[in-house]
Amino acid sequence: MSEVVINAEPRTEFGKGAARKIRREHKVPVVLYGHGTDPQHLALPGHELLLALRTPNVLIRLQGAVAELALPKGVQRDPIRGFLEHVDLLLVKRGEKVTVDIPVTVVGEVADGLLDQQLVSVSVESEATHIPTGVEVDVEGLAVGAQVTAGDLKLPKGTTLIADPETLVLHVTASPTGEPEAGESAEEAAEGTSAEAAE
Repeated sequence: MSEVVINAEPRTEFGKGAARKIRREHKVPVVLYGHGTDPQHLALPGHELLLALRTPNVLIRLQGAVAELALPKGVQRDPIRGFLEHVDLLLVKRGEKVTVDIPVTVVGEVADGLLDQQLVSVSVESEATHIPTGVEVDVEGLAVGAQVTAGDLKLPKGTTLIADPETLVLHVTASPTGEPEAGESAEEAAEGTSAEAAE
């Protein structure tokens, strides 16, 4: 679980004009909410926040205007240039359980056929300060017809599956007709097709 310390400044001006002014200063308008408290309007350094958000479910330890732990829950980016326009942060406490989506990463190679990954992330419940960065699925040696559901995922200790256990994560399908089978070269496949045509 990654934890990043970022300095927060209070925001006292609101609206589009105020937000543009903050972004011109290379900062990002942020709203911190949760636990029944009034939303807090903050400004965070843009570059530091951008780097932090590269990690899924990064835990941000705010200091300065507030001293709190938070998780990113909503990120707005400029559709053309990609810079951060606004970020919503959810206030969390150490030991508290939160529901998040973590990425599903495939490792290994299937024995034959094609791997079809249906789910790239899965919903889990975990302690706010111990959110796994993701879950790996080992597909080494899987054959056509094999499948992995959400219930098959090996989650870290302390992490509970929230998604339906029957949800299909991935399965191995047969190669489309006409494509060379494993061990058969494209040239051999072409020769076989020509021979069939000659008959």
